[in-house]
Amino acid sequence: MKKKQQQQQHPGSGADPWPHGAPLGGAPPGLGSWKRRVSLLPLLRFSLRDYGFCMATLLVFCLGSLFYQLGGGPPRFLLDLRQYLGNSTYLDDHGPPPSKALPFPSQVVYNRVGKCGSRTVVLLLRILSEKHGFNLVTSDIHNKTRLTKNEQMELIKNISTAEQPYLFTRHVHFLNFSRFGGDQPVYINIIRDPVNRFLSNYFFRRFGDWRGEQNHMIRTPSMRQEERYLDINECILENYPECSNPRLFYIIPYFCGQHPRCREPGEWALERAKLNVNENFLLVGILEELEDVLLLLERFLPHYFKGVLSIYKDPEHRKLGNMTVTVKKTVPSPEAVQILYQRMRYEYEFYHYVKEQFHLLKRKFGLKSRVSHPVLRPQFFLPTPLETEEPIDDEEQDDEKWLEDIYKRNQQVSLEFFLRSLKLDGSQDIKQVIWNLSSVH
Repeated sequence: MKKKQQQQQHPGSGADPWPHGAPLGGAPPGLGSWKRRVSLLPLLRFSLRDYGFCMATLLVFCLGSLFYQLGGGPPRFLLDLRQYLGNSTYLDDHGPPPSKALPFPSQVVYNRVGKCGSRTVVLLLRILSEKHGFNLVTSDIHNKTRLTKNEQMELIKNISTAEQPYLFTRHVHFLNFSRFGGDQPVYINIIRDPVNRFLSNYFFRRFGDWRGEQNHMIRTPSMRQEERYLDINECILENYPECSNPRLFYIIPYFCGQHPRCREPGEWALERAKLNVNENFLLVGILEELEDVLLLLERFLPHYFKGVLSIYKDPEHRKLGNMTVTVKKTVPSPEAVQILYQRMRYEYEFYHYVKEQFHLLKRKFGLKSRVSHPVLRPQFFLPTPLETEEPIDDEEQDDEKWLEDIYKRNQQVSLEFFLRSLKLDGSQDIKQVIWNLSSVH
């Protein structure tokens, strides 16, 4: 019996040594080599099956990642940066410990908001581009922020083909590069107090800045004299188109995007703008804290902004920048400011959201806010000596008929609501509010 079993196990016996067929490569040359291969054959068959399963899983993962990117997913740089910053800034921070070395983005877009210090930043960028050797791509178009689909495709194509590393800057609402098959760049921007921005734009359109009143009158030849010298209080209280919605809904569309609903004052545009800030913007700064904005830009994008703060503080640059300050600005009455504040409630909700995120970043890097305690008076008229050249907004007049039904006229709200919104002490009367507003130059 034992002898029979040995004969069945021995390949030299009459039994077929390969009941399932000869192995790949033919018969083994010798008995010892065959024993080694026959012991690995079951493992080899299992490994091939397992290998195929792993490759299929990897293929599905890669395709899913590709479709996510094409569907508008955030660029890898922002995800790495969020991990670097930690959980205190963004809600979705998780994963392995971040790398201390920030990646270097080669595509940056500054879709600058009008009258929010962009002229100052552009002057700095011109100096920095020569110093650091990056490609500063600018545009001569200042008054077309909303684009058709074909215009979006053409602009994205022109930007994407620019020599890298580049920084593109223009007054334009947010563009989704991934939607048109391009690589999503890193966005940066700066905003300011909405009422302060509106007043700066109102008087800039009429009287320009210290570079010369006559030059700006040439830029607005169609403006009638009665319109140029229209009292700001009359414009607001009488609900002129320039001083009411949707014209006051200005900042949010720069972050919401090119969708038609982004121009309608409401929760939809507000929430979409917040989402884009979190997913596509490296930094959205506050003009009232411009030095801290420049400091963070130098930390995040050293290949672009290294040394920017020293240039900004240089006396010669300050002298040049002061030429862009808007002239002949006057302070509206408390009643007019009250109405503006109510009409721009979505703008203020977005402004405070961005300001909170900005202060989180500052605390992350050990920067303290200049105002340690909340002030009781409205921050509408803080001095901002370096301001910006502004799109004149004349193109918005062409859309007035289309926009008539978007937003109903706002009714005046009580002065008590205004005071409560600003968290003013009840002991402060109207005279004190007027004094506070007029005391800041």
